[in-house]
Amino acid sequence: MSTPAAPARHVPESVHRRRWAILGVLMMSLLIVVLDNSILNVAIRTISTPAPTGLGATQSELEWAINAYTLVFAGLLFTAGLVGDRVGRKKVLLGGLSVFGLGSVLAAFSASPGQLIGWRALMGLGAAFVMPATLAVLMNVFERDEQPKAIGVWAGGVGLAIAIGPITGGLLLDHFWWGSVFLVNVPIVLLALALMLWLVPDSRDPHPGRLDPVGVLLSVVGLVLLVYGIIKGGQLADLTDPTVLTTAGAGLAVLVAFVVFEARSDHPSLDVRYFRNKVFSASIGAVALVFFALMGVMFFAVFYTQSVRGYSPLETGLLMLPIAVAQMFFAPRARLLVDRFGNRATTTGGLLLLASMLAAFTLLDRDTPIWLMEAVFFLMGAGMAHVMTPVSVLIMQTLPREKAGRASAVSNTFRQVGGALGVAVLGSVLSAAYRNSIEDELAVLPPGVRHAAGESIEATLAAADRLGPSGQVLAGTAGEAFVHAMHVTALWGAGVALAGAVVTALFLPGRNPAPPENGERGQELVKAAD
Repeated sequence: MSTPAAPARHVPESVHRRRWAILGVLMMSLLIVVLDNSILNVAIRTISTPAPTGLGATQSELEWAINAYTLVFAGLLFTAGLVGDRVGRKKVLLGGLSVFGLGSVLAAFSASPGQLIGWRALMGLGAAFVMPATLAVLMNVFERDEQPKAIGVWAGGVGLAIAIGPITGGLLLDHFWWGSVFLVNVPIVLLALALMLWLVPDSRDPHPGRLDPVGVLLSVVGLVLLVYGIIKGGQLADLTDPTVLTTAGAGLAVLVAFVVFEARSDHPSLDVRYFRNKVFSASIGAVALVFFALMGVMFFAVFYTQSVRGYSPLETGLLMLPIAVAQMFFAPRARLLVDRFGNRATTTGGLLLLASMLAAFTLLDRDTPIWLMEAVFFLMGAGMAHVMTPVSVLIMQTLPREKAGRASAVSNTFRQVGGALGVAVLGSVLSAAYRNSIEDELAVLPPGVRHAAGESIEATLAAADRLGPSGQVLAGTAGEAFVHAMHVTALWGAGVALAGAVVTALFLPGRNPAPPENGERGQELVKAAD
């Protein structure tokens, strides 16, 4: 009786044997890209304090310190994916990690909020070339039947970074100055570079696309103008201010011009034809909405735990651990629910759980038992895991293997855009709601400092400290005003997550679509059917 022939491999045997070690190196590279933002979330309150403890950054400057990274990251991901397809993903990974490490050193020694924002943008430049290359390499070292499991582990790596980031940041801030949260990236970068040179094979698209500098410029300018307008609206507590409307409107106009240009270009960085496929579009939308909620929640949760509840940075990092633990546990296992119930039910259920937990933030007050917040964080992480793993598989498997860099770039671009808009929109809602709640109480302050004191709870508490014992009443009122603003902001986030659940319920398939053939050169997406 003859032995059945082993299935043909598309991956060389030498690469196949070390695929899990390669995945470990890719996760290390991914770790520092995600770790940087999760560490910064814990450090933003410290950076907002006056020198020498911090930089005295305002809330709007803190939002820009986060968004300078994510906007450059998002704006260059399209081009980064194409460069990786053209010159080789390994080379792009090595170069991106090197730039990221250099930006980390410079950010650590920033002397002003403006410098920090600039060096964070440089870090975003390096990260833009790291993130899509990790997923593209993954798709080229794993056979299709193992890709969902590998992507689940990869997604779990995001959860690991979210877990250790705040704790690491808290430990560093307890013992060192705020710049240490950036310097910690450097040894990880050096180790990742050494292992990558040794283990990771190079790969490229045999038919790469041309670069699209005009499209990149339009996307970056449009996003920066839009986010600037949103943040400015929150700072002024007036979304109808002419400056806000003009800037945000100009941003939207430039983004429309970007879409039109890409649709007509014969070498677009973002091939808008991908979005004709409802499954691809719904999956990308789900990615963006999850990170919209996550980044917005992390922004206000830090001020709630530290400024309202009085926890230290390290304690705050530990309090955020449940959201990451849940992601690490559930992300690799989400595919089991997909196998049983399908993509639509799993993803929609995850978004509904996320929306419910965002709404549950309205139960948190100044003296609510902290275990309630921990339960909310854990269930948020579980919901996110059951969204990110299924949609990541759907996105990556709708294009041929040689186009993996482009699929990864589109996915991660919308992930970062979603996160940037989450910080900008929910941060602005928080700022406006807080100012409206505290404005009447600021009458005890001199007229010249009232506006600045109303921008954030940290600014109000700093002003209250200068009043001495008479400022205690104002400090207490500031806590109450922030909790109210947090409730309003959380409901906005819940509404966005609920809208995402409606989209996935309508457009995601019950099962994964069939893959395109490896030899297929086209840009066409496969049709996804139930």
